[in-house]
Amino acid sequence: MADLRPLDFDRRLDRLRLALVANELDGLLVTNLTNVRYLTGFTGSAGIVAVTEADVVLTTDGRYRTQAGEQVDAAGIGGRVAIEIGGAEEQRTALLERLAGAARVGLEAEDVTWAQAVAWQERLGRDAVRSAGIVEALREVKDGGEIDRMRRAASIADDALAEVLPMLAAAATSTLEEQEFALALDSAMRRRGAESVAFETIVASGENSAKPHHHPSARRIENGDPVVVDFGATFEGYRSDMTRTFVVGGLPTGKLKEIFDLVATSQSAGVAAVQPGVTTGSVDAVCRDIIAAAGMAERFEHSTGHGVGLDIHEAPWVAAKATAILEPGAVVTVEPGVYVAGVGGVRIEDTLVVTDDGAEPLTRFTKEVVA
Repeated sequence: MADLRPLDFDRRLDRLRLALVANELDGLLVTNLTNVRYLTGFTGSAGIVAVTEADVVLTTDGRYRTQAGEQVDAAGIGGRVAIEIGGAEEQRTALLERLAGAARVGLEAEDVTWAQAVAWQERLGRDAVRSAGIVEALREVKDGGEIDRMRRAASIADDALAEVLPMLAAAATSTLEEQEFALALDSAMRRRGAESVAFETIVASGENSAKPHHHPSARRIENGDPVVVDFGATFEGYRSDMTRTFVVGGLPTGKLKEIFDLVATSQSAGVAAVQPGVTTGSVDAVCRDIIAAAGMAERFEHSTGHGVGLDIHEAPWVAAKATAILEPGAVVTVEPGVYVAGVGGVRIEDTLVVTDDGAEPLTRFTKEVVA
């Protein structure tokens, strides 16, 4: 769309070649489909990219003959990326020809099986180098075009929740089920321009709210229920991620109110801690220490957050003892939660982009508790 900055594929390829030098590689075989998309714009379900100092080639099969050319051209790198179409053997031949002069070829170790690695080494006629996270490290810092698309995805999700929230408010006098609300929210995101949901929407009410990754069920949402809503939209491949926890029909009371207040305090402190130059582990510690000080450490049973982009979960990881250093352009979530069986659970989550002097929330929906 006209108001979105373009994605900088040329710069991605240039940065990857510098990364190959830093990792003492002469070539890289990219088999992870998300990484293939990141480097070339190609979104097909089958494709491999070989990168050397001299060449970049994308191979795929005949189903994608037209699509591959269109998407590589749309990415503005048609003159830099060769495209080879054919069966599996023809693709392998094309890749091996490009890698023939590369003494040290990296395989994406987290994406290939042992059998695949052995087969590639046999075809190369030499040992391949186990590589991990080379392209993923490039993806950690988003360019302006990526941030624009993530901001749009977040805005779509914000507006969709505003549209359907009255259904939740009316649940006290209706027969609304978790799965009905999830479907309405998903549909609202699609109507507003999302190409898909970012992941399976979570709607967890009442006792189900104490299950961090509950699947929406036929349970009826009732008056007084806490309701955890964790969802996101995908726009042009880029995702958003947000969680809000509501109470149907009024404010929380008793132990549930303590949990709401504790998580809100923890999440607010975690958001403030997202700054350039800090480690992701320190952000996790800020959130976790507040919850631990309240005697609820064992009830915070997941990491504080994660990176978001073309994948809903990607580096950098916001977890205990994580050492990644946040840079401007990194996009991470902050999502502490406390879950007590028999009482309920609360999670609050925002997606933030690190700026030169702090962080900007991409998810902006109100954190008011009453649905």
